[in-house]
Amino acid sequence: EVQLQASGGGLVQPGESLRLSCAASGFTFSSYSMSWVRQAPGKRPEWVSTITPRNTIYADSVKGRFTISRDNSRNTVYLQMNNLKPEDTAVYYCVQVGTSNRGQGTQVTVSS
Repeated sequence: EVQLQASGGGLVQPGESLRLSCAASGFTFSSYSMSWVRQAPGKRPEWVSTITPRNTIYADSVKGRFTISRDNSRNTVYLQMNNLKPEDTAVYYCVQVGTSNRGQGTQVTVSS
């Protein structure tokens, strides 16, 4: 059974940072690209970033502020989020690319 356990969310002020983690199990983690997707209340899910075995790509809205990384020895994907803005407020999910598998999400709230 595939499990994707996201953590690290919280309430922060604009300009602060958070680091999200997603622990994966139930599949060969190193063989898959992984993505972060977010969904704000009342809005459609928005793709944030993807990490492949060789590349990283970002949505324009987070480029230069967010960094995706992975540790294949820990089966974990990370999202370092710097200079957070109120518009980054959403539930963040990690996704196993090419499948319908998505974790339970972690809430990020950016507010003064």
